[in-house]
Amino acid sequence: MIKVGIIGATGYAGGEIVRILHNHPDTEIVWYGSRSYVDEKYANVYRNMFEIVNNICDDGTLEELASKVDVIFTATPQGFLAKHLNEKILNQTKVIDLSADYRLKDVKVYEKWYKIHHESPQLIEKAVYGLCEINRDKIKNTDLVANPGCYTTCSILTAYPLVKEKIIDPNTIIIDAKSGASGAGRGAKIQNLFCEVNENIKPYGVATHRHTPEIEEQLGYAANSDITIDFTPHLVPMNRGILATEYATLLPKKDGTYPTEQEIREIYKKYYEKEKFIRVLEKGAMPETRWVETSNYVDVNFVVNERTHRVIMVGALDNLVKGAAGQAVQNMNILFGLPEERGIDFVPAFP
Repeated sequence: MIKVGIIGATGYAGGEIVRILHNHPDTEIVWYGSRSYVDEKYANVYRNMFEIVNNICDDGTLEELASKVDVIFTATPQGFLAKHLNEKILNQTKVIDLSADYRLKDVKVYEKWYKIHHESPQLIEKAVYGLCEINRDKIKNTDLVANPGCYTTCSILTAYPLVKEKIIDPNTIIIDAKSGASGAGRGAKIQNLFCEVNENIKPYGVATHRHTPEIEEQLGYAANSDITIDFTPHLVPMNRGILATEYATLLPKKDGTYPTEQEIREIYKKYYEKEKFIRVLEKGAMPETRWVETSNYVDVNFVVNERTHRVIMVGALDNLVKGAAGQAVQNMNILFGLPEERGIDFVPAFP
């Protein structure tokens, strides 16, 4: 059995890791870390775990935990892991971090967008960006996984095949994305109160959202060049889900014509046909958050606008599963040589 410790087990993402791993056949959670609920029963925090989880929340150190477990999940605020992680810990255990501390390779970019000083930049190169469908071969050989964010996972996977195959001009990408309220975390904030969110939709972080450089960096690797995009997130009154609608200009072929719908569909098929958790929908069917809720699936599709020579790409996922905890467990499965779908192969819940 893989012994697991979770730091931040009482946040939304941490709680989702607990829910998923409770039914994972190869894991045992031995540490429920929570600074906010020290010495309280975990089931008193999440009553859905009553008579299922009997453990007490603890607030031990990374060093203490590293000697007791095979893998640590850190579902913590930005800056926490960068402050506490070191080589000694990574020599004892594997770490899957759900924050942004090791996602960006340029520490100056991280500090600019997140407005905090990075405490362990020497570990950045060691980390592998944990977008499983793209980096699984690199993930197998690391001790530190930087688990991608929810907006970024959806945005990157939706556009990746067309960027990689140079079908679109990546510098024309515009991403209009919507997220449920759980994406903002479990902390008490006025802007996340029911009366602030209900019956409303609002953009935020316009031209400044900190997931922007993460999307640019990863799609830049696909394009083999630096790229600049527009990314605008919106908060919508639902619990879970990410929907990203992405627009880009098609590049003409050598004969001056533009890629057809069928040609683009073949490209998506080439990249995703064998991917368990990416579903390319049939022509005319658009992704919806309700059809991926509580699952590790990403639904994608596209429409070619022949009038404007642009393509509209759409992706949907559950921000707490494929956008956080589910992908983290998928990364764990890769790290330990297990089938990727182990413990996360569940059908989306509806309604």
